[in-house]
Amino acid sequence: MASLEKLVVKLRQKKNEASKLRLKAEKQLKQVKSIEKRSSSGLNSLDRKIESEREETSEVSDILIQKNSQLESIKRLITAAEERLNREKEALTEAEQQIEFAENAEEKQYAEARLNSIKGHMAELEFEIKSRQKTFKKIADEVAKNTEIKSKITSKIKKQSQSKPSLKDTLTSSHKDAEKFAKELEKYLKSENIAKRSLEKALSKLKEIQAKKKKSVKKKVSKKAAPKRKAAKKPAKKTAPKKAAKKPAKKTAPKKAAKKPAKKTAPK
Repeated sequence: MASLEKLVVKLRQKKNEASKLRLKAEKQLKQVKSIEKRSSSGLNSLDRKIESEREETSEVSDILIQKNSQLESIKRLITAAEERLNREKEALTEAEQQIEFAENAEEKQYAEARLNSIKGHMAELEFEIKSRQKTFKKIADEVAKNTEIKSKITSKIKKQSQSKPSLKDTLTSSHKDAEKFAKELEKYLKSENIAKRSLEKALSKLKEIQAKKKKSVKKKVSKKAAPKRKAAKKPAKKTAPKKAAKKPAKKTAPKKAAKKPAKKTAPK
C-alpha cells in the first residue's frame, strides 16, 4: 500500500514533468512556426514587390526609349532648321549686296523681293527652332524625371534583392527548428500519455486496495459489534424467569394436598 502510494506520487511527478516539457515544446514550436510563416510571407511579399517594380522599371524604360527617340528626332530637326537658317542668312547677305550693287531699279526691286522672302523664311525657321527647342526641353525634363524614377526603382530592387538571402536563411532555419520541435513535441506527448496511463492504472489499483481495506475494516468492526449485541440480549431473557418465579406461589395448593396422607393415620 505504502509502496503503491509512493509510486502514484512518483508517476504524478513524472506526468507533470512530461506535461511541462510538452507545453515548452508546444510554445517553441508555435514561436518558430510564427517566424517561419512571417519569413515565408515576407519573402513572397518581397518577390511580388520586386516583380511589380521590375514591371514598373520596364514601363519606365519603354517611356525613356520613346522620349529619347523623340529627342533625337527633334534634335535632328533643330539641326536641319539651323543649317537652313544659316543658308538663309548667307542668302540674306547676298540679297543685301545685290540691292546695294543693283544697276537698275528692276534688279534692285528683284533683290528687295528676294530679301523680304529670305527674311520671311528666316522668321519661320527661327520660330520653328524656338518651338522645337521648347519641345526638346519639355521632353528632356520628362526624360530626366523618368530616369530618376527608374534609378530609384532600380536602387529599391537592389536593396530588396539583398535582403532576400537573409529572409531565405531565416525561413530555412525556422523550418528546421519547426521540424525539430515537432519531433520533440511528439516524443513528449508519448511520454505524457504513457505517464498518464500508468498513473491512472496505479490510482485505479490504489482505489481498489483502499476500497478493499475499507470493506475489511467494516467487516472487522461489524464482527466485534455482533457479540456485544448478543451479550446485551441474554440478560433480557434471564429477567423473564424472575417474573415467572411468582407462579410457583400458586402451586402451593399441591402442598395442601400433601396433608391428605395424614388423614390415613386413623386405621392405626
